[in-house]
Amino acid sequence: MKKRFITLLLGWLMATVIALGAKGSETQDYKHNIDGIERTYRLYIPQNIAPGAPLIFVLHGYGATIDHIKDKGFNEAADRHGFAVCYPQGSKDGRGNPCWNVGYPFQEDMKVDDVEYLCRLARILQKEHNLSKNNTFLTGMSNGGEMCYLLAYRGQKTFRAVAPIAGLTMTWMAEEYTRTRPIPIFELHGTQDRVSEWGGDPENKGGWGAYLPVPDAVDYWVKRNGCTTESTDTIPPRGEKSHLTIAHRYTDAKSGCDVWLYEIVDAGHSWFTEDFDTAEEIWKFFSKYLILQK
Repeated sequence: MKKRFITLLLGWLMATVIALGAKGSETQDYKHNIDGIERTYRLYIPQNIAPGAPLIFVLHGYGATIDHIKDKGFNEAADRHGFAVCYPQGSKDGRGNPCWNVGYPFQEDMKVDDVEYLCRLARILQKEHNLSKNNTFLTGMSNGGEMCYLLAYRGQKTFRAVAPIAGLTMTWMAEEYTRTRPIPIFELHGTQDRVSEWGGDPENKGGWGAYLPVPDAVDYWVKRNGCTTESTDTIPPRGEKSHLTIAHRYTDAKSGCDVWLYEIVDAGHSWFTEDFDTAEEIWKFFSKYLILQK
């Protein structure tokens, strides 16, 4: 009986230690008043994160919220690799839909500057949570992907690299911002996407505004960054519902800023989590550009 009691006690103690350790990771919602607008964001900080750790922003799509992207694998990747994750909430447009202001025709009345907002929020988080000023990155899906491109075109210096998922380059961006800075870019896009067409929409048939074909949008950054080498390989389907992925990697950039394009064959408008570990692939790209802390 005594031996059995000791065994049970040891088991309980071990379970308690594990449970207490799990509580080290934190996911909290915050609010900040920036430029007179109250903005909400969710922040995930893994257990025992190192001072000066990297920070990744993950942006939702049009009409979505931060609750729609809580299961995309970024928290798990953060636990594995030791970075923090911020999920900002977009403000509402005239239709009452949460979004990012990227210059859609129906966003003409929106005054919010989301590029400035995201850059300011990054600086706030870097300071308040002792996160890296150099190793801050941005990814986002659909409307969030358009924000990635807009930040790249605007030449900001806050985000070191961007990874649009099913994102588009609006024609107006390419026409307005002609003096861009090199920046590492990783685009993930399905060839059968009927929301963000792989082949572009120069006549604005979809109502989002005119935008470039995905290969043309990527080619701009290949040339701008001075990439001289292209390598291509494939990622086989993960399961019955997944798709073949053709990975185009443009490297040896004169600027040091490479460009990746994952062409997900026959895939639609998606985060592609059924095709591969999206968060892990994005971190694989971002980690190439980490600046070691002194």
